[in-house]
Amino acid sequence: MPNHFHGIIQIINTNPIPVGADLRVCPDNVGEHTDDKHKKGEHTGSPLHTMIQWFKTMSTNEYIRNVKNNHWTPFNKKLWQRNYYEHIIRNEKSYLHISEYIRTNPFKWLDDKYYG
Repeated sequence: MPNHFHGIIQIINTNPIPVGADLRVCPDNVGEHTDDKHKKGEHTGSPLHTMIQWFKTMSTNEYIRNVKNNHWTPFNKKLWQRNYYEHIIRNEKSYLHISEYIRTNPFKWLDDKYYG
């Protein structure tokens, strides 16, 4: 689709989480983390919203470079919408269904209400 896209982000945790750990917040003993992002009570790791924010920033900057250097069509005000839709894929059946939807979605563009 020219007006949006879908993707699957796989987050792989390279540090095993202890059995019974509270996955919602940082533990009390976050000695190795001293910056504000890792205060007690904050989410751990690289949250999805941070990844999406980085992606939008980097792709917007790249698009602006191509507008200036390669005469791409400028965008009006913002390249990206403010938010995004997320869904956690919890099993292989769901993964297969969603990946098939993503694969076939561009073929539906001619029937989209924004086509033309």
